[in-house]
Amino acid sequence: MKPTKLVLCAALMGAVALPAMADKASDTLNWATDKEVAVLDPYFSVTRELVIMGHMGWDGLVLYNNETGEFDPLLATSWTWDGNTAVEFDLREGVVFHDGSSFDADDVVYTINFLADEANAVPAQSVVSWMKGATKIDQYKVRLELDEPFPNAFAYLSNEIMIMPEGLYDGAPVAADGTRDLSGVNPIGTGPYKVADIKAGDYVLWEKNDAYFEGGAKGTPEIGKINFRTIKESNTQLAELMTGGLDWAWDVPQEQALRLEESGQVQVVNEKTLRISYLAFDVNGSSGQDFFTDRKVRAAVAHAINREAIAKELVGPASEVIHSACHPDQFACTQDVTKYEYDPEKAKALLAEAGYPDGFEFDLYGYRQREFTEAVIGDLAAVGIKANLNWLQYRSLLGLVQDGKTPINHMTWGSSSIPDVAAITSHFFSGSSDDPAKDPRTAEALKRGDTSVDPEVRKAAYAEALQIISDELYWLPMFSYAKYYVFSNDLEFTPTSDEIPRLYEAKWK
Repeated sequence: MKPTKLVLCAALMGAVALPAMADKASDTLNWATDKEVAVLDPYFSVTRELVIMGHMGWDGLVLYNNETGEFDPLLATSWTWDGNTAVEFDLREGVVFHDGSSFDADDVVYTINFLADEANAVPAQSVVSWMKGATKIDQYKVRLELDEPFPNAFAYLSNEIMIMPEGLYDGAPVAADGTRDLSGVNPIGTGPYKVADIKAGDYVLWEKNDAYFEGGAKGTPEIGKINFRTIKESNTQLAELMTGGLDWAWDVPQEQALRLEESGQVQVVNEKTLRISYLAFDVNGSSGQDFFTDRKVRAAVAHAINREAIAKELVGPASEVIHSACHPDQFACTQDVTKYEYDPEKAKALLAEAGYPDGFEFDLYGYRQREFTEAVIGDLAAVGIKANLNWLQYRSLLGLVQDGKTPINHMTWGSSSIPDVAAITSHFFSGSSDDPAKDPRTAEALKRGDTSVDPEVRKAAYAEALQIISDELYWLPMFSYAKYYVFSNDLEFTPTSDEIPRLYEAKWK
């Protein structure tokens, strides 16, 4: 039985003592998630929180424009391709880092060469492995060399490659095992906000960078301070939204978001993201449960799940069912593939044909939004398939997946907000430890798409791979994710579909 709005609000109000007010009056935008921030570095802490704060505190050479689909100048003012594997950038003059030092080509060369050196062990190697290195042409001109043609170079330069001051990591403390202690490095960027205070695992306070350059793609920051807080309990977050202790939160569960919207005390927006949900099958029996080596069984699972109901009733109105192993908004993500509509009777018939007229029992693994996975389990039970849920932390589950120990895993992928098929399909179906099938046909087709700069060649190659994946049912693509944003009535904020909230663009009404 659902609680009434009055009961819910009372529960929220009782979840935490009334916090200090932090809103328009104090010119401080307070936001929170349940994640702790121990290392404030967008390269060595790969959480979504650091993606958001990375864009607040640092700048890249370019910035993706969600409205035009183009890349706007940021620290670079212009660029020229030299063939398919090199690009020269003219850099913006007059930019200063938060410590007062001037930005120029030395900083770009240092950052890119640091990232490209595998010895520096940047955790997300796929984000930086395409770069061969950079050289200085003059004080405000650099040349970036690629290992091979890489169509997504600018997408990564926009979303992932933040420029650090020359020598930033050189003074990092070295632990006994020889690894760098990045928590000892001061976070210094050129971004619209700079760090004013930090308590690891508790909060990060940012203040407006009054020296931020004008005329760039990020505009000029308006709000004086932006404070990130770690609040583990979702009810506590919502209570603080209602009482003024928080001004912004996201990933709010649908039911709670809708109840908060009814109160009229906050704004609620459901916005699509580039994250998708999928089921990956053990197609070779390595998990010890060989049910899913039979394509008929995989098809039975596909027809048994009411993906439309999960998307609209649990995720949100901006969510949609997907049929390909990619997000429909990504370049070359055709949905013109073999589809598996919701049809429980067909699922039962396929199970009988496969020799399981009474169904079977297996282990299903998940890690995110348990209610979504439980809905899948309910649909499977309706056709006689009993799923035993194993609920793990992401890193633990990822290890099992890569070792081939999961009969079915229910996972998600956000593509690092890169609007291109290569950021997802190529990651999962090119033969790596994340590839459930290791089909040489998909690997070959994806290689053609990944190394061409001809859009039509890329579309054809990716369409071939996506059709194979769908025909063979290596994955069952489920739905696109949508997030509920809840924020103060005093705040002007526009969510974007790339799942990178531009908090630096927020302003008070």
